[in-house]
Amino acid sequence: MNKILVTGGLGFIGSHTVVELQNKGYQVVIIDDLSNSSEDVLDGITAITGKKPLFEKLDLKDKAGVESFFAKHNDVKGVIHFAASKAVGESVQEPLLYYENNIGTLVYILKELKKLPSAAFIFSSSCTVYGQADELPITENAPVKQAESPYGNTKQIGEEIIKDTCKVVPTLKAIALRYFNPVGAHETAEIGELPIGVPQNLVPFITQTAIGLREELSVFGDDYPTPDGTCIRDYIHVVDLAKAHVVALARLLENKNKENFETFNLGTGTGSSVLEVVKSFEKVSGEKLNYKIVGRREGDIISAYADTNKANDELGWKTTLSLDDAMRSAWKWEQKVRGA
Repeated sequence: MNKILVTGGLGFIGSHTVVELQNKGYQVVIIDDLSNSSEDVLDGITAITGKKPLFEKLDLKDKAGVESFFAKHNDVKGVIHFAASKAVGESVQEPLLYYENNIGTLVYILKELKKLPSAAFIFSSSCTVYGQADELPITENAPVKQAESPYGNTKQIGEEIIKDTCKVVPTLKAIALRYFNPVGAHETAEIGELPIGVPQNLVPFITQTAIGLREELSVFGDDYPTPDGTCIRDYIHVVDLAKAHVVALARLLENKNKENFETFNLGTGTGSSVLEVVKSFEKVSGEKLNYKIVGRREGDIISAYADTNKANDELGWKTTLSLDDAMRSAWKWEQKVRGA
């Protein structure tokens, strides 16, 4: 039973990935500093899988703490690294906080993995590295554009650090997974997306508006060059996304990788507009959503959706859940959280 470290394992994507890892028989250790998550998530993971993962509360900026963790868990075979600050707007206001938390911590982990006889490393990257792509759908060969924010820049720099390290550390194999827009929740409603404060993402803002926590949803711009004038994104169900991490990890552990550092886009391959997401929610929930069209938001790209051929062919992974599935599960989760 391979022991796998999941950093940020109590967060939205991390917790769903822990569930899928445990379902496949991996022994999971979670590191989380609880800055944007709750220890209660452990109960949800346990309820779904029937086993409680090991958990260590640790701030990865604590270099000595990271060293002592790996001294204690020197049998770790792989790391899935989610832990990072991720609010675009905040990163513009607090760039040094983002560089310290997203880059410094990555370096500390890679330094420890370098000491192991072999290690598999999965990096939580993002389609933000592509910016407004010249061609759609976006393939892995699309040029990495200058980042629009310090957050996006940390993902670009992170990938470069891993790639440079893999060149000189033959015992380290890594995959960067560039996600598009993760949404939804586990069908059991035991775990889901739980933003602290005002949600930065569309779907939790929709569900919080529908349940009465927010007054209305602002749709930023309806004058984009898209069929209904609103921005288009590739919304991927978080459970499909979590399963891709398990497949990517197995690829490295079974030495099926073609290079020491590989990148894969994770999306559905289909773009949905903001208004299409709203309509999907209204359809599956039976709720009428209070929303209004407002001006464009600075920094928003018009359209982004993935070319999934590489992930489909090389990883043998495909999405199976729809936007309606995601919205239904997100609403079920919101109702549970609010006790509705």
